[in-house]
Amino acid sequence: MEFKISAEQAKTRLDAFLFESDQSFTRSHYKNLIDEGHVLVNGKQVKAGYSLKVGDHIEVEMLPPKPLETKAENIPLNIVYEDADLAVINKPKGMVVHPANGNWEGTMVNALLHHIKDLSGINGVIRPGIVHRLDKDTTGLLVVAKNDFAHVELSKQIAEKTCKRVYLALLNGNLPNDQGVIKNNLGRDNKNRLRFAVVETGGKYAETHYTIVKRFKEYCLVQFELKTGRTHQIRVHAKHLNHPIVGDDLYGGKSKFKTDGQMLHAHKLSFVHPKTNKVMEFTADLPDYFQKILKNLQEI
Repeated sequence: MEFKISAEQAKTRLDAFLFESDQSFTRSHYKNLIDEGHVLVNGKQVKAGYSLKVGDHIEVEMLPPKPLETKAENIPLNIVYEDADLAVINKPKGMVVHPANGNWEGTMVNALLHHIKDLSGINGVIRPGIVHRLDKDTTGLLVVAKNDFAHVELSKQIAEKTCKRVYLALLNGNLPNDQGVIKNNLGRDNKNRLRFAVVETGGKYAETHYTIVKRFKEYCLVQFELKTGRTHQIRVHAKHLNHPIVGDDLYGGKSKFKTDGQMLHAHKLSFVHPKTNKVMEFTADLPDYFQKILKNLQEI
């Protein structure tokens, strides 16, 4: 593909322009093409955030999908819904979503490749079908795409904030307000590169809405609704409120219970089906270990 930038198109980010010009692929797919040198501006490689100028000549090398190399594994998977275009999975604690350094086997993708024969190829050989993700120790619902059309449409809903994602988390202590909204920018924590933090400059905008579900003597059960989808967003925002998630060692969440990670659960998921335009809503109950801990807490 080739483009010549007009005055109306100038000052647009390169990755955003490509996505707006041809939505057959996700914006992240175009960003990957740019990062890998398959997009040239005036014959030179630039970054995805390059601001286009009048007269810029863009050349895009659209590569065919790479053959899938990730191994299929017969791992139990809780598929709560499936049709020709998508599947909704209730992910257990301790399962990594997609292969990465140190986790090339035993991931949800390895399980998906065994249980579901068709997955979208937009995210390449490592993340087939993965539209959004959950952290290893976060449980609950996520949707996967079975073809590229569904992947693009679902990704668009997440980007446009029309896909509703509601979480439940147990926090240390009690929040002063019954509900609230957190708006700020998140970026890498300078003190620990494994963490993210609220930053004054740079970073990416993050917005989370929260409501107290139940208060206990030393804890509170809180519902969080994501308006953006940044890495570790709820975990960072809970820490920012000075009430980190129970069991979240990375963000200072103490726990006298055996939680094996943060007590965070993707409870509700709602989106418009990419083919039928029907609103799809799903709910996943809290895991047994989570419910057991709640029953043992003393209510206020």
